[in-house]
Amino acid sequence: MAIKIKTPLTLEIVRNLHAGERVEISGAIYTARDAAHHRMIDMLKEGGDLLFPLEGQVIYYTGPSPARPGRPIGSCGPTTSSRMDPWTVPLLAMGLRGMIGKGERNQDVINAMKKYGAVYFAATGGAGAWLSKFIHKAGVIAYSDLGPEAVYQLEVKDFPAICAIDCHGNSLYDKWRVK
Repeated sequence: MAIKIKTPLTLEIVRNLHAGERVEISGAIYTARDAAHHRMIDMLKEGGDLLFPLEGQVIYYTGPSPARPGRPIGSCGPTTSSRMDPWTVPLLAMGLRGMIGKGERNQDVINAMKKYGAVYFAATGGAGAWLSKFIHKAGVIAYSDLGPEAVYQLEVKDFPAICAIDCHGNSLYDKWRVK
C-alpha cells in the first residue's frame, strides 16, 4: 500500500517517511537537471533569487520529451541523480524537501538531508512514458533556452515513487549492498 503525500512537503511529512516505503505524490513538483542546477547555484552566488520557491518543494531530475497532441508532456523518466550532487546541498539548506531521480546520492547530500529534513525518492528508470501518465499539467517556468533541461512546473496526481533515502539517513541502496 502506497502512502499518499501532497506537496508542498512539510517537515512532519518528511520525518514520517522511511526508506523502502512506496509513495504516491500529488501536487506541484519542479523539474531540474544539470544545466538548471548550475544556473540556480550561480544565481544564488550572485545574490539573486530563484525563479520558483524551494521551501517544501520537490525537484524531479528529468528532461521531458515534447508532448504529443492532447497530452501535457511527453516521456518523463528520471535521470541519474548523482549528477546533481554538487549543487544539491545549498538547495536543501534553502528548504528543498524532496528529490526524485534514480541511483545513489553521495554522503554530503545524505548528511544535508538529515540536517535540513529532506527525502530522496526513486522513480522507475526506463518507464518515462508510463510516468508521464501521472502528470496532468506542465509548463516551463525558468530557463526556457535550455529546452528539455528547462525548469518545468508539473502538476502530478499519485505519481509513484519509493522512498530510497529518508531524512534519518536510512538508504535502500545500503540495505541492498549488504545483501
